[in-house]
Amino acid sequence: MQPIEFADILSTDLQLAHTGYLTHALCLEGTATLLFNGASFPLQRGDCIIMQRSENAQITDASADFQTITVYVTPEFIQMALPLSNYGTRGHMMLFNDPVMHLNVRQAERCKENMEYVRTRCAEKEHRFYLDLTLNAVQAMIIDFFDFHAEIYAESNNLTHQNAHLMNRFLEMLERGDYRSHRDIAYYADQLCVTPKYLSETCKSISGSGAAYWINRYTSVEIARLLRDRSLTLTDIAYRFDFSSPAHLSRYIRQNLGISASEMRGGEK
Repeated sequence: MQPIEFADILSTDLQLAHTGYLTHALCLEGTATLLFNGASFPLQRGDCIIMQRSENAQITDASADFQTITVYVTPEFIQMALPLSNYGTRGHMMLFNDPVMHLNVRQAERCKENMEYVRTRCAEKEHRFYLDLTLNAVQAMIIDFFDFHAEIYAESNNLTHQNAHLMNRFLEMLERGDYRSHRDIAYYADQLCVTPKYLSETCKSISGSGAAYWINRYTSVEIARLLRDRSLTLTDIAYRFDFSSPAHLSRYIRQNLGISASEMRGGEK
């Protein structure tokens, strides 16, 4: 598994082939539709796509001239390349819900330059300081992503180091799958040594949504993904998420996804 890989298109097959990677893509030509975390996003020239979980994405309705420049990076490499700014925490949470930024001409050109620069420097395998070289290139790309996002959404970076640390730890718990067995705020607050109220208020101040929203969002996204796997029964999925019964799981799906499990499976009874 290479820490950084490249592609000149965005496709469902490529996303599955890069399970575990973070996707960074810029639409150069054409149009397509991105299905991600249960939502649909139209893509066109100048759109920048950043997805934390590549395998959760599907690309449909791609036009004949659809073309991107795509950079896949492992989470471990991203972690090493992250700049000192705390803005990444806010961006991470917001991009989970909406992974597409509509760039202006200046931003799109800078984004393309950054991605091509990363590709150029990654090809210099004989460089004596290859790791530092590639980390520097990826970090420059990330810093501009922060700037694009802050400019588009007019967000000031007033996130304190303490709150950024708290949110990063909360997100780490969700990313590792704690929600499969724990969907109450009190569990996370206890693990993070804060009160449930403080955790929820901090989440809301950063992302606009409280802690319960993010716990249920991560849970619902994975349940929806597993429901598409016809080899798994409702009993199997209920067991994976520590629900007391398939009926309990069905109630959760109806409450949080707005439709029944059978409707999600195309009318299966």
